[in-house]
Amino acid sequence: MTGPYSAAFPALGTTARVLVTEEAALGPATELLRTRLAELDRACSRFRTDSETSALHRAAGREVEVSPLLADALSAALRASWLSGGLVDPTVGASMAALGYDRDFAEITDGPAAAPVPAPGSHWVLFEPARRIVVLPRGVMLDLGATAKALAADQTAAEIAHRTGCGVLVNLGGDLAVAGAAPAGGWRIALGDDHTDAADTTITLTGGGLATSGVARRTWRRGGRVVHHIVDPRTGEPADPCWRTVSVAAKSCVDANTASTASVVLGVAALDWLNSRGLPARLVTSRGAVRTTAGWPAERREHAS
Repeated sequence: MTGPYSAAFPALGTTARVLVTEEAALGPATELLRTRLAELDRACSRFRTDSETSALHRAAGREVEVSPLLADALSAALRASWLSGGLVDPTVGASMAALGYDRDFAEITDGPAAAPVPAPGSHWVLFEPARRIVVLPRGVMLDLGATAKALAADQTAAEIAHRTGCGVLVNLGGDLAVAGAAPAGGWRIALGDDHTDAADTTITLTGGGLATSGVARRTWRRGGRVVHHIVDPRTGEPADPCWRTVSVAAKSCVDANTASTASVVLGVAALDWLNSRGLPARLVTSRGAVRTTAGWPAERREHAS
């Protein structure tokens, strides 16, 4: 048996990859993924002046009817905040901007340090899902990046599987979702401890989602120090780098991403937090030591042939 068949392209500041079990499905799957990610960027980007999210910021204090896509993304973000007890918070936009992450990542430059800006909290976002009405108070800036990307992985994988009738894996920079019938033996996923192409271990996935969050790769300098993109909403500062990477498997990519991000923010306490929720996870310390929770499979190392 040949396959799976894959294609990759740059999107959302990362690499988007789609894998399918039928060769004829690869072209349509790739085009559908391109289309959905372009739609997501127009709805959720806080860097584009023409995005819905930017328009929502400009309309602070007023009722705005948002598109179904932005409503779905906001619902996912608010749910993530609730599930994580506020550790994953969609109102960290101003926190990120204060750290210099106020433009596409490739365009960030060093600059003077600014006072940290704690997130005001998701309870400040007034949202009526049935009418898709949002009111943002003045000064509240959204950052839907993490959960929106994971939601796109979930939704697009399901849509491709429905349209093509084959097995699908969508990987958006470490946010993975699978749908349809998996290949024999499952989808083999290679994980690297430092987000490079080198695989440290592999697992198999037959359903649901997998997300990896980490502090090793998306870093920049600000005020003479190295900072990263996972912010503790309580302080507005980058989370303490207790874990270099955290990978979590869950029923959906959104749930996996919520848990992996929250675990980076929690630090050592993440082990008990994940175990208490029955979430299989692999956590790698800054020194390279590996910890696992809730039945994460034993390590299977990849070796060069």
